[in-house]
Amino acid sequence: MSGRRKITWICLVALAAGIKLFSFFPAAVERWYSTGVYPVLSRGQRILFGWVPFSVGDLLYLAAGIWLLIALVRAIRSFVRREAGWPWILSFVRRTIFVCLWVYVLFNGLWGLNYDRKGIAYQLQLKVHPYTTAELKSLTLTLIDRLNELDSLARTDRHQLDRHGYLFTRATAAYDSLALTDDRFRYPFSSVKASLFSYIGLYIGYSGYYNPFTGEAQVNTCQPGFTQPYTTCHEMGHQLGYARENEANFAGYLSARSSPDAAFRYSAYFDLWMYATAEMYSRDSSFVRAQVRRLHPAIRQDYRDLKAFSRKYANPFETRVWQLYGGYLRANRQPRGIVTYSEVTAWLIAYAGKVGWDKL
Repeated sequence: MSGRRKITWICLVALAAGIKLFSFFPAAVERWYSTGVYPVLSRGQRILFGWVPFSVGDLLYLAAGIWLLIALVRAIRSFVRREAGWPWILSFVRRTIFVCLWVYVLFNGLWGLNYDRKGIAYQLQLKVHPYTTAELKSLTLTLIDRLNELDSLARTDRHQLDRHGYLFTRATAAYDSLALTDDRFRYPFSSVKASLFSYIGLYIGYSGYYNPFTGEAQVNTCQPGFTQPYTTCHEMGHQLGYARENEANFAGYLSARSSPDAAFRYSAYFDLWMYATAEMYSRDSSFVRAQVRRLHPAIRQDYRDLKAFSRKYANPFETRVWQLYGGYLRANRQPRGIVTYSEVTAWLIAYAGKVGWDKL
């Protein structure tokens, strides 16, 4: 091993150890990284890649996937030909660890440390607590009222959501509107892209994702149009440093609710209503069945259409992918895995307790 290689190894191990140690101190992460270093890094990424009309991150992942496939084929070929002796195995392990160290340092340095911050509840001084069934009922009823109020208005320009430029521009405007009352949600230099793998994503089951290596927010634009505004605002929440899914959901809600576009407000309330209703059904199914009838017919049709859309692309592979992703979430301070998305319900109830149900 050359001297330069040894120095690189030492630096990577030291950085990885330092990052891990730093992650045990959420207050320090919040102050020095999430509201200190990270906003500068993320803004730089958006300036660097935001102007590119396609997803650089998707191409990066595609290249990485091809590289891994080639490496796997070569490894299998070496074993089949019995060329893989101990020197080869040790070299392979060393190279794998080296790559993993680079990925760990870059992932956490560019964004991943945000999993360890104090977060949005701390920032907004929300008292998040185990909520009662009565509180959940109040939330469900409030969300139904909001949807009914927005129903007709939200459909006026719904067809515009099929235009990516319109969707992403309006999402940026939603955050700009929110930033007028809370500067912590200021979103300069937009970098939101339609995922190049949107159609494949229908079978994997993702509606969007954030790429920490390029700072791009990716949206699956093959999903039903009326769901995309909230998805876009959610992914932009990740860009602002809200790494956990419940927090990105809440940031997405705050921004979409602030949008002058009724379709954005409808999209957020619809998604949140589904989260609240799903949990309410497990507690009091008769209540849910009675309250669903209060929804306007067009809203109920949106729900049926979305369910039919999901069933159309359901497959065993999707289930496995979500199991793996759940493991990723649990490894990053989200012990409930996929259920973390629905935990936004607790944030909504805490927020209503602070500002009042009428302002939700």
